[in-house]
Amino acid sequence: MPDELSNMPRAAIAACLLLAACASPTIHGQDETQVSSPGRAECSGPNAQEIALGVSATNSARAQAGLSPVRANARLARAAAQQACDMAQRGLMTHAGSHSSGPAQRVKALGYAPRITAENIAAGPYDIHRVLQEWNGSGGHLANILIPQVRDFGIGHAIGPDGRTHFWSAVYAAPSGG
Repeated sequence: MPDELSNMPRAAIAACLLLAACASPTIHGQDETQVSSPGRAECSGPNAQEIALGVSATNSARAQAGLSPVRANARLARAAAQQACDMAQRGLMTHAGSHSSGPAQRVKALGYAPRITAENIAAGPYDIHRVLQEWNGSGGHLANILIPQVRDFGIGHAIGPDGRTHFWSAVYAAPSGG
């Protein structure tokens, strides 16, 4: 836990930043947190700057662990952006999508044949720098980042109906046969 958070009550920390990591499909209804009211969200497609920052932060953590770097993947970025948007529209931080049980199903629907998938998600009033810092400093999230087989990466972002809550999804994967 970052030093500036170590003196805060646990409830305050939970209210500040909500994060979740998933290395396998999640059953709808589990590991869900309502963080804002549902409604019209601000959704965009994959953002090149966010993808570049995400790849850089991911590769920095992987290099420190002696692992090979990941590369940006457009399909994974699209899957992550769609999940971020779906979460924002529902005001719900969850690995389960409105029409999917988890990241593997979503990337397959976009034509990526995964051997392995993992997903990190977050919701709160945070920019990409803070989210990447938190993922790299959190055991469960870092475990996804450091899966040795992972080769590809995508990140997505949306803003909830309240205009303040940012929803993030990062997908880590390796193609089958690769």
